[in-house]
Amino acid sequence: MTRPQGSAARELGLKRGEFDLAVRLGRIRTVAAPEGGRRRVPCEEIDRIREAEGFPDVLREQVRVVGTAQGAELMGIPPTRFTRLARAGLLTPVTFYVNRYRTVVWLYLAQELSEFARSETHAPLLTRPAPEQVRARLAAGQDLRPRSWRARHARHLLGQCADPWERAAAITAFLDPAQLGELVESPYERAQLHRLRPDESWYGAPDSPTARVVERILIADDPDEISWMRGNLLLSLEEARRLRPAPRPATERTPVEETPGTEEPEGMDGAEGDASAARLLAPPTPAEPARGLWARLLGRRG
Repeated sequence: MTRPQGSAARELGLKRGEFDLAVRLGRIRTVAAPEGGRRRVPCEEIDRIREAEGFPDVLREQVRVVGTAQGAELMGIPPTRFTRLARAGLLTPVTFYVNRYRTVVWLYLAQELSEFARSETHAPLLTRPAPEQVRARLAAGQDLRPRSWRARHARHLLGQCADPWERAAAITAFLDPAQLGELVESPYERAQLHRLRPDESWYGAPDSPTARVVERILIADDPDEISWMRGNLLLSLEEARRLRPAPRPATERTPVEETPGTEEPEGMDGAEGDASAARLLAPPTPAEPARGLWARLLGRRG
């Protein structure tokens, strides 16, 4: 048995924002709803969390977020240094919101910041001049907060995917529609990807001022990042096509009078395609664990 996400949040004593963040972080496992729509929470998952030692305080601490001022105080550094570390990609935002002035306010996991500050490896970054690589990026005006957030969000979306069609659809969330049209020529495949694309309506009504700001953050803008997204989309599509073709509308299936010698067209017919598209999806695999922040910086190019 499963519970809707709203009911699960109440049973776990979490506010809706806390619950959504716990899901994105992999703290709460969800499964695809058999009838489609929003994912659901298995009852055994709720029981597992409630029976864990320290519930609910431990769970709330795992999803506690702070802004720049609180984060700097938590780490014992000035807010200006905190912002420089975040802009350089060393501190990864976990979420954000757009305030009434349409300014993006980044939020960070308090637990991650505490671990960063306690690490001997990161100690020089808190007290000494930044490494040359970091100074060069900041001098060039780079701000890696959107990119580091997208990397974290992509891990969450891909971790929930059950097959290559879903993986391809998840990647399209980070690509400009014009690039999608360039990469995917088939209108049937584009329709399939649009149908399976993750629901990103959490940021507000489409075409609202807030939505436009968020879309600028959601769409990849770094050349290396775009190249990675495009390559992974093509690889996932190639695998998806081998699994099953994108379904075609029933209106395009023209009845053919059966006569001796009539050959069936190659590939799956419309009925088989629709049946394939309607198959139930398996539960998602666990999301890939995040790497260390310093390791990610050293691993990036440019």
